Amino acid sequence: MKKLMMTATAAVLALSAGTASAADKTLTISVYAFAQDAFKEIVYDPFEEICDCDIVVETGNSVERLAKMEANKQSPVVDMAVMSMADALSAARADLIADIDYAKLSNYDKLYDIAKDPNGDGKSVGYTFYATSIAYRSDKVSIDSWEDLFSDELAGRVAFPNVTTNQGPPSLYMLGKAMGNDNYDLKAPIDAVAEHRDDFVTFYVRSSQLAQLMQQEEIWAAPIGRFAWGRFTDMGFPIAWATPKEGQTGGLNVMVMTKDSGNKDLATQFMDFWLSTDVQTKLAEALVDSPANKEVVVSDAVANNLTYGAETADNLHLLPSDVLLDNRDMWLEQWNEKVGQ
Repeated sequence: MKKLMMTATAAVLALSAGTASAADKTLTISVYAFAQDAFKEIVYDPFEEICDCDIVVETGNSVERLAKMEANKQSPVVDMAVMSMADALSAARADLIADIDYAKLSNYDKLYDIAKDPNGDGKSVGYTFYATSIAYRSDKVSIDSWEDLFSDELAGRVAFPNVTTNQGPPSLYMLGKAMGNDNYDLKAPIDAVAEHRDDFVTFYVRSSQLAQLMQQEEIWAAPIGRFAWGRFTDMGFPIAWATPKEGQTGGLNVMVMTKDSGNKDLATQFMDFWLSTDVQTKLAEALVDSPANKEVVVSDAVANNLTYGAETADNLHLLPSDVLLDNRDMWLEQWNEKVGQ
């Protein structure tokens, strides 16, 4: 009987150890909801085979996912997350994310400089970025500057992003640069937009609105993110992407690791896999993400639908994360007071 009890105890211990091992080999990630079929095929499934682990995917918008991380701060339920550069700084300020050991990322040196520790706090790494410029009817107007949005030719034919959108503050900043004022308070460009308010068809909140307005020929120009460019290329009339003399703006999405999740090594391995030349190339070719890995080479047809290449990466005027976080309320107050809804 004693021998039987010892055997049973050993079996229970073995089962417990096996359960703990299985738990250690589960990586829970928090990501944007789009293109999940492509991510499963290109990123998740291949990594599961490499690591002999399971990936649990949680999706949602940034606000929802950050709120969940905050609610579970004492007992994290997510190991790794992707989010905007500014949201990563917000998470860092709330002490939700851990330092990243960049030396353990074999693909780190392959990244464009803007993707390397973008917030300067050692807690994030960029995996994709996008440019923001002006899409316009090249058979109707010519655009060489952000200030051309105020031209007589475009009066009543232009849309501009609302200040509450991701494209709003960066577009206002570039408009200010064109006017000779690149202050982060955005007062000068907001005043200019207010002065020309009646010349704008709409202050849009979704890029899908623009595609419809352009198709119906109600607008001839609008600032957009490059990720939306594909919607404008098959309309039956010439649409061009402006390269204004002041440059282009844009955004950067980053990877972070949740603080105290207990799965740092596996999360680091997964991040490194995602940043590899092979994975970044496949995601680019599937038109899912613009590559942050500078070794990625794609065809001209693919590149035309992405934010691509060293020259583009080196010349993006990105608003710093602290500027975005610390000035949002002030910008919104100015906008509501002077431009309205």
